[in-house]
Amino acid sequence: MFKILFFALSIFSVGIISAQNSTTTGTISSNGLPEAYVNIFLKGTEIGTASNEIGQYELKNLSPGKYTLIASTIGFEKYYRTITIKEGQNQTIDIDLKPATESLDEMVVTGTLKPVSRLESPVPVEVYKPTFFKKNPTASIFEALQNVNGVRPQINCNVCNTGDIHINGLEGPYTLVLIDGMPIVSGLGTVYGLSGIPNSLIEQIEIVKGPASTLYGSEAVGGLINIITKNNLTAPKFSGDSFITDWGEYNLDLGTKFNMGKKANVLLGLNYFKYDNPIDNNRDNFTDLTLQDRISVFQKWSFTRKNARIFSLAGRYFYEDRWGGELQWTPEFRGGDDVYGESIYTRRWEVLGKYQLPVEEQLMLSFSYNDHSQNSVYGNVPYLADQRIGFTQITWDKTLGKHSLLAGTALRYNYYDDNTTATADSNGNKPDEVVIPSIFLQDEIAFNKKHSLLMGARYDYDSRHGSIFTPRGAYRFKFTDNDILRLNAGTGFRVVNLFTEEHAALTGSRDVIITEELKPERSFNINVNYLKKIYGDNGTFVTLDASMFYTNFQNVILPDYDTNPNQIIYDNLNGKSISQGVSANMDIVFPNSLKLMIGGTLQDVSNTEDGVTKRQILTESYSANWGLTYSVRPWNLTIDYTGNLYGPMRLPTLGDSDPRRDSSPTWSIQNIQFSYNAIKNLEIYAGVKNLLNWTPNNGNPFIIARANDPFDKEVAFDSNGNAVATPNNPNALTFDPSYVYGPNQGIKSFLGLRYTLN
Repeated sequence: MFKILFFALSIFSVGIISAQNSTTTGTISSNGLPEAYVNIFLKGTEIGTASNEIGQYELKNLSPGKYTLIASTIGFEKYYRTITIKEGQNQTIDIDLKPATESLDEMVVTGTLKPVSRLESPVPVEVYKPTFFKKNPTASIFEALQNVNGVRPQINCNVCNTGDIHINGLEGPYTLVLIDGMPIVSGLGTVYGLSGIPNSLIEQIEIVKGPASTLYGSEAVGGLINIITKNNLTAPKFSGDSFITDWGEYNLDLGTKFNMGKKANVLLGLNYFKYDNPIDNNRDNFTDLTLQDRISVFQKWSFTRKNARIFSLAGRYFYEDRWGGELQWTPEFRGGDDVYGESIYTRRWEVLGKYQLPVEEQLMLSFSYNDHSQNSVYGNVPYLADQRIGFTQITWDKTLGKHSLLAGTALRYNYYDDNTTATADSNGNKPDEVVIPSIFLQDEIAFNKKHSLLMGARYDYDSRHGSIFTPRGAYRFKFTDNDILRLNAGTGFRVVNLFTEEHAALTGSRDVIITEELKPERSFNINVNYLKKIYGDNGTFVTLDASMFYTNFQNVILPDYDTNPNQIIYDNLNGKSISQGVSANMDIVFPNSLKLMIGGTLQDVSNTEDGVTKRQILTESYSANWGLTYSVRPWNLTIDYTGNLYGPMRLPTLGDSDPRRDSSPTWSIQNIQFSYNAIKNLEIYAGVKNLLNWTPNNGNPFIIARANDPFDKEVAFDSNGNAVATPNNPNALTFDPSYVYGPNQGIKSFLGLRYTLN
């Protein structure tokens, strides 16, 4: 580990050379409170930085001259000031930011595929900055999303702990994940695409809830998550963030930027995570938490071009070795039937880029490619898979009077191969390979300051399923600068590959039955969003963001766990599937350094077939999340109390004789963190996660069925393959680790350090 750290630090030191000795420093605050991560730069130059955790900034190596100093961040008016730099001068300029009427005026790109003010976007986009996720530090974005209202990381297996992201109760395969607007995650890569991205290189995360297939194609049915990385202007010269927990987990994030000549700027980031301490608090002889050894390296190049045209190229390499299982498992048992273990070796690399064509019109070429290789065994069942996804598109951005047009064409290449029947036919192995061409058009009409209308449509052709058409529309009505109403309606589609999405199909505990040729899923969604901002006379600032949503699915492909406990039966739903509910977020900033964030979602996700309606399995009926931050300025101490609460959900039991709960209780995960930042550029933080020590084991006789016989060697079956009751198996169960609805890790403490050099 020390070799890795030494190597990373050696790289970071390259190219950092001081030229001039003039500097400008100061503190950025509002109402007497320091403001962290405010962007500050000199207009017309590449000189810029961001304030640190206690509001301090420093601009170094300044050439003599007159400049315009600009500071900007969410929730405040932009700050402008003309300054004069003299040779060898060290000056101090403190900045007092004023709350902005347009307090949500940051730029977003996810909703319309073009940069637009969040207030002016007809599509509601939620934006989360790195400071939001630092309130409850995690080793991956996958875990961090538990703090977002209406978004839940779902663990799908008690043994290997892989999972997916649920948005408004919809399953993980309905969520598309992007990096810098390029789709890099689907199928095999859902959990891996959200792991290993260095937090220090993330500028913001944008979330759109509801179908977005009109712009992004398949998978963007329930919503999408766009991870936007920093540019060279706002990224720190060096950042390091490392923490350990009393469970034995260790996480390291490193990031830096440097120049390569006069034409290229480089961002470099590294994430390393290790956990190798088997713990079995629930005494079932299985690891409570999967052991992991993970490393990820990310690099992004930005090139200077004539007329400020865009050219960026990024790449990421990811490797992980994870296993869970019986405590006595070692690698020599891998793939055998003596000791049960689930061992997964994953190698993944990604390339993505943007190139603005050298023509007068705004033409942008974007592309991405990822290669995912997985070598895994689930007990004695091997799963060897390769997935490659290539994506390229060209967009034309044009403004004509009141019309803001976006037109484009895209080409997507999907390749998937594994050792299961998913890629086999009568002639042997047959990888799934398809090329999907698309065209799309979008027109946003700004009638006046209050009214705007967006209309769009997309056409995809899949040789397996034919033509797919996905239109959408959005309307924004701005009552006042502080009241905005949005109405969105759209369609989505998804082409399914079962074996890339359903872990239970791989464990060997259930047989997979496909009853018919599966058709692509289709959805129609309508969403009403209302945004309200309130400015109190005493300096209190309140933001209220509320939505109502309704989604109707056709051809839904459902895993049926109930008909036969030894099978998962898949077919297209002959009926309807509905997701509907309401969601609201409220942020309050008080003048006494207290900040409160609270959110809640009520939802009903159900499937109706043959007149019978059932709640969707593993979907909570309500959820809430909160964050309370208080700064004790004399002590340079910040206290963060965060948590979430989930209502009951239907669970995948093995039939009527299964003694485990068939519905989860209401449960909550709560955390507290203390951060100390009196030392320049350094922050020390510590806290406790899962204060209530909650795990799914509470109130259950066991979590993993037949953990004492994971290969079903002592299970008796009837002529139809169903388990029968015997003296040592009175409930007629088979081994099943898929009964999981929350993290199985109890209370833990953590200690960490952050160092940032701007």
